[in-house]
Amino acid sequence: MPVHDWSRVNAGTFHHFHTLWMPAISNALNSGVLPPDYYAMAEQIAGPFGPDVLTLQTDSDNGTNGASGTNNHSGSIALATAAPKVAYTAETEMDEYVLKQRTLVIRHSSDDRIIALVEIVSPGNKASRHALRSFVEKATAALYRGYHLLILDLQPPGPRDPQGIHGVIWAEISDSRYTAPANKALTLAAYSAGHIKRAFVQPLTVGDVLPDMPLFLEPEVYVNVPLEAAYRDAYRGVPARWRRVLEKQSPE
Repeated sequence: MPVHDWSRVNAGTFHHFHTLWMPAISNALNSGVLPPDYYAMAEQIAGPFGPDVLTLQTDSDNGTNGASGTNNHSGSIALATAAPKVAYTAETEMDEYVLKQRTLVIRHSSDDRIIALVEIVSPGNKASRHALRSFVEKATAALYRGYHLLILDLQPPGPRDPQGIHGVIWAEISDSRYTAPANKALTLAAYSAGHIKRAFVQPLTVGDVLPDMPLFLEPEVYVNVPLEAAYRDAYRGVPARWRRVLEKQSPE
């Protein structure tokens, strides 16, 4: 199913789709995508960062934070074995002194360790300078704390994020800049949060089919998230009135 132009509908309609896509992704992760010692839960709170999907590791796992633990991750992929199939990759070292000036702290009340966060960007995340800054600072803090990220940005860039939210995040943690292709305004970005922060970026445009994207469990280990299948499942729940708008079968 091709990606729709969500700018054709109001924020509430995308929010409705958002609430359907979250559990669809979570269900896919929990139905065999994640190794058995990992699980995903939606709508959890990790300190000030409220991600759409959390990937957690059970207490029974005694794995380590590195590629040496790959033998315990059935179904996961080692970065050295097969790199994610994305258009752009980049890496950087984060400036710890700069990050320590911020007071953002990410915690979770459960005994299970947070591994990764999945976030679907909503129109509200780009609605104001404050909203965008809040999102970017929390994402940056999550990376600093060692939480891997998968950010799904199907919202068109605006004056505050001309290269999409990934462009703003990458400018925050790196001296280099990301420039989106002129004909690919939407962005999927996966981040490996080891000592060296790595970004795996896939630009998209309306009409493209969503590719699988990596979700890192360790700095060198990831699983592929079946985004297109989850998108298709979620889209079935969008009211027909708004599907007609998105499919350009009737005027908005």
